[in-house]
Amino acid sequence: MSRSLLIAAVMVLALTACSKKNEPPTPTTDAANAAATDARAAADKAADAAGHAVDATRDAAKNAAEVVEGAAKGAVAGAKDAMKK
Repeated sequence: MSRSLLIAAVMVLALTACSKKNEPPTPTTDAANAAATDARAAADKAADAAGHAVDATRDAAKNAAEVVEGAAKGAVAGAKDAMKK
C-alpha cells in the first residue's frame, strides 16, 4: 500500500511539473512598447519641426538684414543729396 501511495505521489508531482505553462506577455507590456514607439515617432517629428523652424528663422534674419542694409544705403544717399543742395 505504501508503494502505491509513493507511485501515486510521484505521478502527481510529474504531472504538476509538466503542466506548467509560460505566461504570454501581458497587455501592459504590449501597451508600453506601443507607447514607446509612438513617443520615438513624436520625438523625431519634433526634431524635424525644430530644424525647419531654425531654417525659417535664419532665412527671416537674412531677409531682414538685406532690408535694413537697403534702407541704410538709401538714408546715406539721401543725406548726401541733401548736403549737396
